Amino acid sequence: MDTSILDKAIVFAVKAHQGAERKGKGFPYIVHPMEAVSIAATMTSDQELLAAAALHDTVEDTAVTLKDVEREFGKRIAELVEAESDIEFEGKSRQESWRLRKEEAIERLSSATNEVKIVALADKLSNIRAIYRDYQAIGDKVWDLFCVKDKVSHEWHFRGLARALASLKGTFAYDEFAETINKVFGK
Repeated sequence: MDTSILDKAIVFAVKAHQGAERKGKGFPYIVHPMEAVSIAATMTSDQELLAAAALHDTVEDTAVTLKDVEREFGKRIAELVEAESDIEFEGKSRQESWRLRKEEAIERLSSATNEVKIVALADKLSNIRAIYRDYQAIGDKVWDLFCVKDKVSHEWHFRGLARALASLKGTFAYDEFAETINKVFGK
């Protein structure tokens, strides 16, 4: 198996996220993209999709641009990373634009290819796993870790993602995603 593109993406992501911490968790940020790779690997062996999972937060959370990703990894991987990156709304803070960004992402995912959905599901499952672990430890104080602190808003977001990603039902990752949403927010 040729893993050279994935290997290169992992090294690139490690360098891009170097020194960053996962939102109040006390561990290196890179753990999240690597978990996303592991989750995506349960649904595909496509090395470019796995590379996109490794790179999915580089454009959104580091100085890396989409042009950098395309130059290093090609158009397909850059498009997959772009599909997983939030759209910014000029003139609005991240908190002010939160609902708009999440609505747009859900809408985009609803009509996306399963390739895009695999990368997105890998990211979102990693996120809801972390929320669930924190929720078990500190209950509703978990929402204080986010710019939007309203549990109802987060439930709306995750249930919308589950609907948008429903074409992946039956995969271990999707089923765990839906189950974990219910563990956090109730049925």
